[in-house]
This record gives sequence, structure tokens and C-alpha cells, in this order.
Amino acid sequence: MRRLAAVAVVMALGVSSGAAAERPVRLLAFGDSLVHGYGLPAGATFPEQLEAALRQRGFAVEVINGGNSGDTTAAARARLAWSLVPRPDVALIELGANDGLRGLEPAATYDNLDAILRSLAAEGVPALLAGMLAPRNLGAEYAAEFDAVFPRLADEHGVDYYPFFLDGVALQPALNQADGLHPNEAGVAVIVERILPSVIRLLESETGTLPRADGAPGSG
Repeated sequence: MRRLAAVAVVMALGVSSGAAAERPVRLLAFGDSLVHGYGLPAGATFPEQLEAALRQRGFAVEVINGGNSGDTTAAARARLAWSLVPRPDVALIELGANDGLRGLEPAATYDNLDAILRSLAAEGVPALLAGMLAPRNLGAEYAAEFDAVFPRLADEHGVDYYPFFLDGVALQPALNQADGLHPNEAGVAVIVERILPSVIRLLESETGTLPRADGAPGSG
């Protein structure tokens, strides 16, 4: 009886380990309305399009929508703890647009993002930091100070860095909604296409062999 019980335990552990190994990698997209999907229909948000792009390439990745429309870096900092449940394997940070639109002090933006990156590091969650650019109508001095926050943080924390989240989409009417600030579905597709190589590099470097959606190991 004891031998049978021991065999049962070993078999149960084997099943559990196999199930854990097959779990998709969890990527938390943590940001503001650009992540949350302001004005977009279901299936068109950045997390949904990014997950679809990864799975089309065979990668087993679940992208968690951790966006909240209207968030400043301070608001995002305040809600980070509960955004880490369920625990992600890696995180993509997209924040700062609302700080820039409101003309908030770049030093405060730096402090908030610094705290977010420190918290992620403490939890063992590697990050990809997406940069943001300040509105140019706030003046060259403000823009230079604000823009410099993101590469400085990436360098200081040693995290992966994507210079401008809205690259190829900002100021392009055909790729934005009527407000000129939020990308439309086509605009999100451009963002995903451009940032995808950086996301894959992060996933592969931090998770080892990136799991394939078909169950076979793969590496890009």
C-alpha cells in the first residue's frame, strides 16, 4: 500500500510539473489608455494584438492587459501591487503620455517610473521599458528634460528599452482616432509590428527557450 501511494505521489507530481511547464509565459502590459485600448473594439487593443502576433509566430504567451485609461505615472505606481496578481513572468511598461500632456515635472515622472522598475526587480519580473516623448508645444527645454527620463532609467536599471512607444503612429491621421492622440486599430497594428522584435528578445533572454504554442520548444 505504501509503495502504491508513493507511486501515486510521483505520478501526481509528474502531471503537475508537466502542466506547469506547458503554461504560457505571462507578459504584463502595464500602462495607460494606449495599453488599455481607449476607443477600440474588442480584439483590437494593444495586448490583444500583441498576443495574437506572438501566437501567430508560434509562441505560447499570454499578454495581460494592465492598462488604465487616464493614468499618470503616479497613478500607475499606486496600483502596481495588485496589477502583479496573477504574477507575470515579464512586463512591458508604457507610461508617461499623460504626464507629458499635463506638463508634469519630469523629475516626478522619473521618480514614479524608478519606483515601478525597482518594485518589478524586487519581485523578479524583468521589464521592457517603452519610452515616450513630450508634446513639443511645451517648449524645447521641457521636451529635452522629459524625453531624457526614459533612456536614463533604462540605463540605470539595466532593462530592455524601446525608445518611443508611438513610433510610426504619432501625428499620422490615418493611424489615429479623431482625437489625434489614441491610435486606431491600424495604428495599434503598426505599434505591435515595430515593438515585436524587442518583446521577443525580452521573452527569450529572460525565460530561456521561449515555449511554442504548439508545445514544441522554439527560439524565435
